[in-house]
Amino acid sequence: MCFIPIYILILAFTIVVDYFAGIFLETTNKKKRKYFLIASLIANIGILCIFKYYNFLNNNLSVLLHGVGFQNPIPFLSIILPIGLSFHTFQAMSYTIEVFRGNQKAERHFGIYALYVMFYPQLVAGPIERPQNLIHQFYEKHDFDYQRIVNGLKLMAWGLFKKVVIADRLAILVNQVYDNPTNYEGIPLILATILFSFQIFCDFSGYSDMAIGAAQVMGFKLMTNFERPYSSRSISEFWKRWHISLSTWFRDYFYIPLGGNRVSIPRWYFNLFIVFLVSGLWHGAKWTFVIWGALHGFYLISGIILDKFNKPLIKLLHLNNFPNLFGLFQKLMTFTLVAFAWIFFRAKSFSDSIYISTHLFSKLNHGFNEIVSNISSARSKNLFLNNNKQVLIIAFFSILFLELVHYIQGKIDIENTISNKPFWIRWSIYYIFIILILLFGVFEKSQQFIYFQF
Repeated sequence: MCFIPIYILILAFTIVVDYFAGIFLETTNKKKRKYFLIASLIANIGILCIFKYYNFLNNNLSVLLHGVGFQNPIPFLSIILPIGLSFHTFQAMSYTIEVFRGNQKAERHFGIYALYVMFYPQLVAGPIERPQNLIHQFYEKHDFDYQRIVNGLKLMAWGLFKKVVIADRLAILVNQVYDNPTNYEGIPLILATILFSFQIFCDFSGYSDMAIGAAQVMGFKLMTNFERPYSSRSISEFWKRWHISLSTWFRDYFYIPLGGNRVSIPRWYFNLFIVFLVSGLWHGAKWTFVIWGALHGFYLISGIILDKFNKPLIKLLHLNNFPNLFGLFQKLMTFTLVAFAWIFFRAKSFSDSIYISTHLFSKLNHGFNEIVSNISSARSKNLFLNNNKQVLIIAFFSILFLELVHYIQGKIDIENTISNKPFWIRWSIYYIFIILILLFGVFEKSQQFIYFQF
């Protein structure tokens, strides 16, 4: 409403439609219930298609018609995508689907249902909540709990650190390369792609931490959305740790209804692939997002197929004798595949993504001297100049600190460990952390959260 006040009518429309759809789903007979569910889904998906996909589909239609000598008579719309439309649309759909399945009672209190859709901490970028987890919490009394509030504030501070210290600083370097990728080749493209992998993680998980922390301060518990995804040893594991609320949404409401893995093997592969294609399209109305989704679908299916040969190969090469080293290799391979797919997610156009992906290793096949030459070339193109060398150093140590925290999180519960320390140690840690944010945070060039655009 701050930008386009009339857009509040979008939320009002879907809330009214889904509120009454939920009641009708619970009170009508089985034969008619599906029609109310269909009406609800059409209303939600229809709004999503109009605002997010209308011009995209119309543009592709124009290209097709132009190819056969016709002109597209359908006009384009001058509309701006409402912030977070995909998130609250999916959250609203989960409500009517769960009521239809009998897993959730229809909410009679209009204000409570509206609050479920518009709960402000996670309205614009998730986590995408389920009604079973959230609605009942609006009826519960939330007493003042000092430790809960402190833990919520700590989580918000950690999210803020990831956003302004790491993500926004990495954005300075990533934007410089990805906004003009044809000016670079080799080392700069590889570096920018790796940095974007951490940028998007810290940006999105930082928002999720702040959303979950803000809700926790008020007494509400939201689902975990990230679980150290770059520690994954496979693409399958990665999607169990990355954007968990969305991946489980597609699993429960799209993948399983398609038949999941309870079908023939070819159909199973098709189900996996189509889910990732749709997931890519959910992220944005561009073919680059579709390719990003297709890549992950290909990765996942390839991993399932190759898994049959992994055990004999591991045994043959005696990799079990070096579990830590082999585990590190699996993590690096998974990160490499994920980082390569991020190229299509971040690139401004299809042509840019093709250029970047085909010039990552330019001049790297001529040995060490060429690599040194690449680095020198990168410097001449201002990759490290204009204070970017300092930005890169701070970013490097920030990422190192992030990974250290993730490593410790895999060993102990950091939150409880700090909470159990004496007063002076706890507050020393808090003050040091706040000072780090103030000293190294990027505030003058702060970036909008990446996932706000979805």
